[in-house]
Amino acid sequence: MKAKRSMLNLGFGLASQVITIILGFFIPRLIMVNYGSEANGLIASIVQIISYFALLEAGIGAASLQALYKPIAAGDRGHINSILAASSSYYKKTGIYYFISVVLLAVIYPLVIHSEISGIAIMAIILFSGLGGAINYYFQGKFRILLIAEGKSYVETSIVTIANILNNVVRIILLLQGVNIIAVQASFFVLTLLQIVAFYYYSRKHYKWIDLNQKPDFAAIGQKNSVMVHEISYLVFRNTDVLILTIFTNLKIVSIYVMYNMIFTIVDNIVQTVNGSIKSALGQSYHEGKEAFVKFYDAYEVYFMGLIFSILTVVYIVILPFMRLYTAGVNDVNYINFWLPVLFVVIKLLTNARTSSNNLITIAGHFRNTQFRSILESAINLGASVIFVIFFGIYGVLMGTIAALLYRSIDIIVYANRVLLERSPWVTFRRWLTNVAVFAAIVFAANLIDIKMTSYTTVILWSVLLGIIILPLYFLIGSMMEREVSRYAWGYAKSALTKLRLKRKVAAGQRAEA
Repeated sequence: MKAKRSMLNLGFGLASQVITIILGFFIPRLIMVNYGSEANGLIASIVQIISYFALLEAGIGAASLQALYKPIAAGDRGHINSILAASSSYYKKTGIYYFISVVLLAVIYPLVIHSEISGIAIMAIILFSGLGGAINYYFQGKFRILLIAEGKSYVETSIVTIANILNNVVRIILLLQGVNIIAVQASFFVLTLLQIVAFYYYSRKHYKWIDLNQKPDFAAIGQKNSVMVHEISYLVFRNTDVLILTIFTNLKIVSIYVMYNMIFTIVDNIVQTVNGSIKSALGQSYHEGKEAFVKFYDAYEVYFMGLIFSILTVVYIVILPFMRLYTAGVNDVNYINFWLPVLFVVIKLLTNARTSSNNLITIAGHFRNTQFRSILESAINLGASVIFVIFFGIYGVLMGTIAALLYRSIDIIVYANRVLLERSPWVTFRRWLTNVAVFAAIVFAANLIDIKMTSYTTVILWSVLLGIIILPLYFLIGSMMEREVSRYAWGYAKSALTKLRLKRKVAAGQRAEA
């Protein structure tokens, strides 16, 4: 069941990402062409600031998720209801605080920022961008956490994907018609409300046993404050760059950052989709026996890390040719820069390749033990970015992020291996070094070949071709370096396929008898 749900999560998640990527590429270019780079930077800045309001939810979701793994594995619905009752109480408070924060931002932000866009338009954009999140937290936050804990992320993904498709199609049509930017953002708000309705009906149909009137088990999510520290640190860490650039540079520089970050955010989303499809299985496996868990964990780390490096290798090779095509005709600022892809790739490798170790800390519930480390990471990032941006501009915020990541990624790997797995961290570091060597060799070879990409078609074809070659290469080398892990992964895959075939035969036999 865990393997089947993981595959469903992965399949639905990747399909969602492909659709979102295809539709999402049109919108920033249409904004830049129709409204200019300043408008693109302004909207990105507003979206980033609104994302900080997720701090209000910080701790509740992650603590609830960690608390739900064990009762779900045991099938204890009574305890699940108690945890959900506690989560629901916090989420309702969050929704109210979120709503107030969005309204205050809508009033204050137009008075602070200097832009050609009117203050009324900025206020409306903020309200339409933020109020949907507030309503969603209030009504559906706890239910979405339950879906993720049960390994049913594909349900959430399906609903969100349909809403995203409708939202992007409507926004593209409105942008092509040159309508007011307010109407474009209003479509996002409407589709968010429709998502909430869809989640409500799904929960009523498939989760009739949920009873939020049970006595809340606040102790089960007692680490929410420690989790909140991690969540706040992560959010500050991830969204500081745009804010710092807005303050110390200008909105056109923000637009350059946003364009490159858009590509790498797609990589993040794909990686997190794969991670999310497996994480619930990891969480439940952790409570079922250490020996089996370690084998599962090692297989996951080896091949997940290979996936991350392979995707980022392809992106690094094709990003500048793509950016030349994407920003053609936008002449108010130069978007082509050799060093930005280098710095972004370093950041994404350090961020995503540590995911398996970070998952282990989360699953084990070691939030309080590691909260100071998380705070220090954000402090290094914020301090270094502010100092560096003064001297190096857009490069400075990226250099500040790298400085923080070098500290925290090493710390996470050491803690996960020594404290939780009780082994040398060299196991993970060796895997890192292997993949770095493969990355360097592939990029060197690609530079020798001097690949020409002069159209979107050639960019897509080369991306597919490179992916077909590079992904198996990373997996092959990873398997050669980790023979025991490779044997386990192959055996696990064969076992899952055998069980799937047996289920199909049984189902076919039952249909024949009927």
